[in-house]
Amino acid sequence: MKYHPLAAAILASALGCTAFAVQADDVPAPQNVPYSAGTLKIDVDATDIAHRVFRVHEVIPAAAGPLTLLYPQWIPGNHSPTGPIDKFAGLVVKANGQVLPWTRDEYNVYAFHVNVPQGASAVEVEFQYLSPQDTRQGRVVMTPEMLNLQWNTVSVYPAGYYARQIQTDPSVKLPAGWQFGSALEVASQDGQTTHFKSINYDDLVDSPIYAGKYFKRIDLDPGASTPVHADIVADDPKYLEITPEQLKIHQNIVQQMYKLYGAHHYNHYDFLFSLSDKMSGNGLEHHRSSEDGTPTGYFTEWNKSWVMRDLLTHEFNHSWDGKYRRGADLATPNFNVTMGDSLLWVYEGQTQFWGQVIAARSGLWSSDQYKEMIAAVASVYDKGRPGLATWRNVQDTTNDPTIALRRPLPYRNYQGSEDYYSAGEMIWLDVDGKLRDLTGNKKTIDDFGKAFFGVNPGAWDVDTYTFEDVVKTLNGIAPFDWASYLRARLDGHGGLIGGLEAHGWKLVYNDKPSDAIKAIEAFRHTADLTYSLGVSIGKDGSINDVLWDGPAFNAGLSPGMSIVAVNGKSYDPDAVKDAVTASAKDSSQPIELLVKNFDEYKTIRIDYHGGLKYPHLERDTSKPDTLSQLIKAR
Repeated sequence: MKYHPLAAAILASALGCTAFAVQADDVPAPQNVPYSAGTLKIDVDATDIAHRVFRVHEVIPAAAGPLTLLYPQWIPGNHSPTGPIDKFAGLVVKANGQVLPWTRDEYNVYAFHVNVPQGASAVEVEFQYLSPQDTRQGRVVMTPEMLNLQWNTVSVYPAGYYARQIQTDPSVKLPAGWQFGSALEVASQDGQTTHFKSINYDDLVDSPIYAGKYFKRIDLDPGASTPVHADIVADDPKYLEITPEQLKIHQNIVQQMYKLYGAHHYNHYDFLFSLSDKMSGNGLEHHRSSEDGTPTGYFTEWNKSWVMRDLLTHEFNHSWDGKYRRGADLATPNFNVTMGDSLLWVYEGQTQFWGQVIAARSGLWSSDQYKEMIAAVASVYDKGRPGLATWRNVQDTTNDPTIALRRPLPYRNYQGSEDYYSAGEMIWLDVDGKLRDLTGNKKTIDDFGKAFFGVNPGAWDVDTYTFEDVVKTLNGIAPFDWASYLRARLDGHGGLIGGLEAHGWKLVYNDKPSDAIKAIEAFRHTADLTYSLGVSIGKDGSINDVLWDGPAFNAGLSPGMSIVAVNGKSYDPDAVKDAVTASAKDSSQPIELLVKNFDEYKTIRIDYHGGLKYPHLERDTSKPDTLSQLIKAR
């Protein structure tokens, strides 16, 4: 709520107390007019990999008088006010060679006020971006072998304008011998410094850089008039080895996406792909590129790495869904205007859906792998989100990027945490089933994708939409009360597995973990007993999450504890699973856990005898198998 001095005075008078006014320095509201003062020159020195510091020098044309500089706060793709202002340091502002005093806005820590002296036509700005030294401080973006430069972290811009109305001339100096990938287009090279062609500030922030000592560029659409490449950096050259079969699968991603949408929204596209156990993993969408980060073994341990392979398809899909077509309340004029996240169930939910479907259509996943993964997702919205069954709904979770800022939560299953991703996926699977039912399997969600996202080929501005636009497009494919249908799933409570049933499959549980569960456990170093004991156990016995009101919860187990022993023997994951199995065969067999809670040890006895339970899909032969049709290559 905006502070209003008159309202405060009236309220104070009504309460019989002294009125006082708080006057904040003004931050000019953005106007959709050209920044006529000139072009911002942004030079970044990214060579200090020892200290992991980016050094910035900007020249910002400005007229004499008050000037407010903004450090980006609301970052597209993060959906939250998480611009890393805590790592912004060393600000010095000059004009005509003289240092100018600056003040940070009293109520907006992302805004800096200066007065440009008479006779000056620009200010020079210098500062450093102190990138994280370890993951406790944030995502590591600089290592001895590679870096990820995100322009929102290494620039400030003048307030009072739409970001797309501010023109920039960017450049970067990289360590000697390093190569890079970016959607930016090169104007010239000067030693270790690359100068890029002029670009507006909105698109500059949308065009990050991956650079590294060990680099490979592969063509994902050979001979195409609109090039698509993967620009890969790795901790070591051995991780860059790609087999012909792997290359073909990644080329399939492009073709399957084109067959889905029939149009694209870029003049060239680059997957910026890091294979690293040092630089943090990442997944962030852009119009003409994506930031994709996985551990080193993505290619070299192909059979083990499959659970993470939908990352590229997810981020690529965002070029259509999220970057070009964007929820109206997310399309802000600059990076310091509050975003609205109400349509993230489309932006992220449908992208989560297509990311996994295209993973199957392209060959990144087999049909069986897709089905095992969708079973794991469905189980969450069948038995694994008691909070969504009682006090929250999917729509409300679109507020989570601002509520939780993606921090860990004490009881994620009860609180909910950005469920618009996977719950959104289940809703869109349900929509596909309904479209098929309404049209005798003649119309599907592919038709919605092409009608809604596959428009205006080559455009890479922003085409906004509302809830009503989604409903209108669905009605154009198959008339129905789509508004009520969607709102019931977004605003209601209960399970979200109707889409599986509509596609001819049933969700069942047995004591055998699927290959997907095994791979997820190995990747995350967890033991997943969510649907039996009601607990997810992390590395070395630490408790990740406890299912609200489940057996472990009711016995007194909580996150933050760690398991030391199981039935009198040292903890290991198999020991817990063996205890659960034994208690199912003999109800007199206990499940006793010796746990550490702060500096205290205690024994917790869990009265559970239902055996191990893991999710699987089972065919319902009374209905056609349209799930296999959905994931079949086009």
